Amino acid sequence: MKQFEINCDVGEGIHNEDLLMPYIQSCNIACKGHAGNDKTMSFVVELAIKHNVKIGAHPSYPDKVNFGRKTMIIEKNKLKNAIQNQINSLLKIIEEKGATLHHIKPHGALYNDLAKNNELASQFLESILPYKKTVKLYVPYNSVIEKKAKEKGFVIIYEAFADRNYNDDLSLVSRKNKEALITNKRAIFKHILEMLSEGKVTAISGNKITIKATTFCVHSDTENAVEIVKYLSLKKAGKSLL
Repeated sequence: MKQFEINCDVGEGIHNEDLLMPYIQSCNIACKGHAGNDKTMSFVVELAIKHNVKIGAHPSYPDKVNFGRKTMIIEKNKLKNAIQNQINSLLKIIEEKGATLHHIKPHGALYNDLAKNNELASQFLESILPYKKTVKLYVPYNSVIEKKAKEKGFVIIYEAFADRNYNDDLSLVSRKNKEALITNKRAIFKHILEMLSEGKVTAISGNKITIKATTFCVHSDTENAVEIVKYLSLKKAGKSLL
């Protein structure tokens, strides 16, 4: 089996980070856009350092009311300032604790919009240009943000979602759909294994769609997230589990 990483979105008010960290390889820390504050960021950074977990910034549309899950029409400079302020607020804490920022992964509606919106993708990449030389960017396969990031010389890492179902265009099935989430740990591992071994994902339609990923996200607010990441960690280690 090909090697893969498990990542989690953290610092979002679920308060299960201490249980997740022993079983994941990278984390995406909310940095005041959709959730989070200095206290939560500091706490999660310390946990990541303790467990040798790669630290990522998880910027979003500046919208705590909707948890960053709604598209915002926002003026270019306001978006740039919002993204940079979020990343810099986390970066300050990371540097104070002697750690390094490994990657950036957009959150929620911003992540989804960047996958298909050319203008927004260009604006976002301009916003994170100051971090280009030292920080990687998590992107979905065959997306607008992937193509533009490559053109601009960003180092990208392909990400897919372990606990979400896909449409044929590789967009995520809407959370309004009861089939959006995958919560069974064995089904999640099967989902990951298909992507790793076949380079395909079975979409909700039943069609097999080409995909590429080396890091897989389990949302910290997914039902039984801790049980899921623990199981995946054991499978990664080659353990035979019933």
